[in-house]
Amino acid sequence: MAWRYGRPALVLLIAGLAVGVPLWLVLVTSAKPQAEAIKPNLDLPEQWQPGANYDDAVAQGEMLRGLLNSLLVVVPSVLLVLILGAGAAWVFARRKSRLVSTAYALCISGLLLPPAVITIVMELRQLGLAGTRPGMIAVYTGMYLSTSIFFMTGFIRAIPMELEEAARIDGAKPFRIFVRIVLPLLRPVIATATIMVMLYAWSDIFYAFFVLGGGDRATLPLNLYKVASAQLYLNNWHLVFAYVVVMSLPMVAVFLVGQRKIVSGITSGAVK
Repeated sequence: MAWRYGRPALVLLIAGLAVGVPLWLVLVTSAKPQAEAIKPNLDLPEQWQPGANYDDAVAQGEMLRGLLNSLLVVVPSVLLVLILGAGAAWVFARRKSRLVSTAYALCISGLLLPPAVITIVMELRQLGLAGTRPGMIAVYTGMYLSTSIFFMTGFIRAIPMELEEAARIDGAKPFRIFVRIVLPLLRPVIATATIMVMLYAWSDIFYAFFVLGGGDRATLPLNLYKVASAQLYLNNWHLVFAYVVVMSLPMVAVFLVGQRKIVSGITSGAVK
């Protein structure tokens, strides 16, 4: 009996430590002066200076420009994933044929097949999009479109056909049916897809490094990489962790606002 209740408590304890310890390390180190942060540890700062650390991180890391660049890449990517994903999912959910089934299988294959970085970069160079924001937007859209289609297709299949048939009887065209009936019903899964794509794209450095490369178009993760690379020799870990905290705040806010929609959207799209 004791073990029956002890197992959930043990799992929660391990999960709490796995998340809480790194988070605590980041927060306390970001508030320490340089002398105390040379070797990051879990101790509280003897001298608190979070304000100066965060000011220096924002200035040295060019965070305002990085924030603008991240928004110019992430926001269009999210919109394209939602619009294209919803339209494709509606077709896949309502049309029944071998061609549609094959197209659906190809679209969701992105869930299993990892993107090839070298191939992506070569294709972008051929198209003249390497090192540009439209190229980065195209990469993010292609990467996360499969997830959006998968969840939205499952959700739309659970919507009664009678709603759309009633609208057709009233003379509504397909576009009007999609905008006025289907999209409003997709709100839970749209919220889920928005949060998931934003979280992944906002923190991405791997693909951004190869596609954008840095410079004036560098996003927040790329600027963090530059700051962290320099701090390896300067031992300014207090600035690195301060940058991490500030960069994470927008996504923390987005997650807190939409956390209720995540579980409902995932279960609706995958189970129904």
